[in-house]
Order: sequence, then structure tokens, then C-alpha cells
Amino acid sequence: MYKSLADAIRDAESKHTTLSAVALAAESEDSGRAVADIRAALGRALDVMRGAVGRGMVGDLYSQSGLVGGDAAKLRTGPAGPLAGTPFRDILARALAVQEVNAAMGVIVAAPTAGGAGVLPAVLTGLAEQRRIPDEKVIDALATAGLIGAIVAERASLSGAEGGCQAETGAAAAMAAGASVEMLGGTPTQAGHATALAMQGTLGLVCDPLGGLVELPCVFRNATGSAIALAGIEMALAGITFAIPVDEVIDVMGEIGASMDVRYRETAGGGLAATPTGRRLAKERLYQIKRAD
Repeated sequence: MYKSLADAIRDAESKHTTLSAVALAAESEDSGRAVADIRAALGRALDVMRGAVGRGMVGDLYSQSGLVGGDAAKLRTGPAGPLAGTPFRDILARALAVQEVNAAMGVIVAAPTAGGAGVLPAVLTGLAEQRRIPDEKVIDALATAGLIGAIVAERASLSGAEGGCQAETGAAAAMAAGASVEMLGGTPTQAGHATALAMQGTLGLVCDPLGGLVELPCVFRNATGSAIALAGIEMALAGITFAIPVDEVIDVMGEIGASMDVRYRETAGGGLAATPTGRRLAKERLYQIKRAD
């Protein structure tokens, strides 16, 4: 598998093909699996993603702590805001939906992790439905997202415990941005810029879950991560480029994560988790969970 997105982009551009094509070829060579089998596995992942979106949109799922739940449905059916009726609002709802399923112990696809699992399915399925994009292209996009995620894991980290939320939701936003640009007809180079534009917008993002639960603010960060992905997509497809090469942006994310105070790396020792309200809610909710057990 590639260790540099620049190398993958160069190969795709020189062969006049897509990032998904070079990603599938590399994965096939590395794993010994046929490309058709890899695509079938990605198709199954897409089915699970869509299932999580649909289940979360119903609005009757709540986490055991009660900290999150029902908010995706509010965006779907609630009072009209300035983004009512737009794909943007629909994608925000989809991101919340997947994370509410996760918080309620439902089935999701870790993309790239459970904590950031709402961004990629929200953006890909939301745009695909709005643009009537066939599943074959969405599966290609998942292959591209996998390539980006693998390179982030190689050069930096996908773990909130190692790199903060920038390594989870931030990586998810980058994956969604790059993959969606390809799905929407952009070039490999544009996909690289979208990846960089999304990731730069999440640099330094801390992981501060209340009580150590992957609920608050994690669920809502998936919605904002989706918004950042959309910004990267829009800018890249408009022809905007990012001056810092995408691999260097990934490397910087890794450097920031390595130097981040341990309080901001999934320990619930800092950030929102350490606010007076955060500590109170964590204490109350965890007590309720223990009583229920």
C-alpha cells in the first residue's frame, strides 16, 4: 500500500486513472485478494453505513447514559433553519444518525474509527443520493477513502488516544473530502487538495469525551467534521489549491498529536470533559449506568 498520497496521485495522473483504481490495485497486490472481492467487501460496508444512517434517523435511539440521542431526527423534521432543504443539512443529520447508532451500541463501520464513524457515510451517501450517483462510484469512493486513511495511519495516527480528535474526526473529514471529490468527477490532484483543505481545518482538535464515553462531544464533532469535509470538497472542485502538500499536512497532524498534552488525548482529563458541567454530567451519568448494571 502507498505511504504517500503524492505518490498515489502521481501514479493515478500518469496512468490517466483514478485514485480508487490505483488503491484497489495496490490492495489486491498486497493482500492477494482479487479486486472484485475487495469491491464486494466495500459494498457490504456501504450497506452497513446506509443501515446506520437509516436507523439513526428514526430518532428513538439513546445512549445508556442519556447524554445523546434523537438529534438526527430533529435536523430531519425540526423547524426550518437557514439550511433547511439543503444537502448540507441532510448530511449533518446523517452524521449525527450514525453516531447515535454507535452510542446506542448499534452496528456501524469504523471509518476510520468508531469515534469518527459518522463523517464518511454521511458525506458519501448524502452526496450520492442528492446527485443520484450509482453504487459502483460510491464503492470507488470508499476505496479512495481507505487509501487516504491508510496513509494517515502510516504517517501519523488514527487514534484519539495518540493524536486527539484530529486523528479521528479530522482524518474522517479528510477521507470524506478526498473520496467525494473523486466521486463527483474531480481529478486525483483535486482530491489531494480536498484532503489537505479538510485536514488543515481540524489540526489541533482535542479528544475530550465526557466521562470517557464516546458520546459528548464526539457525536456532534462528526457533524462539524462533515461540514469541514464539505468545505474542502467545495473549494477543491472550484479549483482552489492548498499551498502545503497533503503529505506534509498529514505529517504535521502527527507531530501535533505527539506533542499534545495527555489531558487532550481521550483521557477525559481536559477540555470539555474537565469543565464543571462536564464533570458533573459524567459523574451523574456514570452513576446511573452503574446502577442500571
